[in-house]
Amino acid sequence: MKRKWITFLRIIHTGIVNFIRNLSLAVAAIAVMVVTLTIVLFSVIANATFTNTIASITNRIDISVYLKDTNTEVQNQNLVSKITKLPNTKSVQYLDKKTALQRYINQNAGNQALLIAVSQTNNPIPATILVKPNDLNRIQDLKTFLSSTDNKALQSDEASYSGDRKQAIDKITGATNTLRKIGVTAVAIFTVICALIIFNTIQMAIFNRRDEITIMRLLGAKTSYIRGPFIVESAIYGILAAVLSLLIINGLFLASNNALQATSLGLLDINYASTFFSENFWKLLGLQLMVGTIIGVVSSVIATRRYLKFKTK
Repeated sequence: MKRKWITFLRIIHTGIVNFIRNLSLAVAAIAVMVVTLTIVLFSVIANATFTNTIASITNRIDISVYLKDTNTEVQNQNLVSKITKLPNTKSVQYLDKKTALQRYINQNAGNQALLIAVSQTNNPIPATILVKPNDLNRIQDLKTFLSSTDNKALQSDEASYSGDRKQAIDKITGATNTLRKIGVTAVAIFTVICALIIFNTIQMAIFNRRDEITIMRLLGAKTSYIRGPFIVESAIYGILAAVLSLLIINGLFLASNNALQATSLGLLDINYASTFFSENFWKLLGLQLMVGTIIGVVSSVIATRRYLKFKTK
């Protein structure tokens, strides 16, 4: 057991030494990997930010069902009960005429003209049912239910919801889907490029150490002992690239918050993105280290399997 541990430490040490020796060759591989991991990290942060924005706007959207003053309280409550049981209903709030009027006054506290108009009449605001949907893409189901003959007869006006917010959500959802596709495509392209560069870097390292490898073969070194340092070297590429990508993203957030004093970049909420990055720093670092190490190790394994001839004749 002690011998295996010593062998493992020797492999790690040799891999670090080889990395230092081949640093000039590794610069290109690390640079491309930094770009790849930065795109991965930005895609994760942007996706979380857009998801939060969509949820925030969705929580402020509700369908307003306006009821006739001639309805009985029993009829209104029966309609509330039916709406509550619909599969796409998240929550239902019933406002009688008095409560609906107070809500209207609170919402228009800064508009004196509207408040004066309401005060001069005998409460023109109808009793209202506020419905929050689970899924805005299935909002038509609620509208169809409310448009039925029996339910329509209980309503004083057409049911309505905040259309501008629905459009905002559609816009953000579309941007999120587009970003995901672009991110996946970019990551795939740069991952392939990164793997090829690491592959060639390891190939050149093997070529430079061909005499040393031949001697190790003749001395009976195992395949894992010869291959191990190259894998360690490639893993270091991934670790360095992961750390650098986090530093780049962190620098961008600092620049946007301090130098540019920006709170958003198009649809991207920079404040939330920065907070998400800070709160999930260690998880994101772990993700970057994992992705970077996998890319490096897999590329190295393929390179050594392809170019190292372990059989001694």
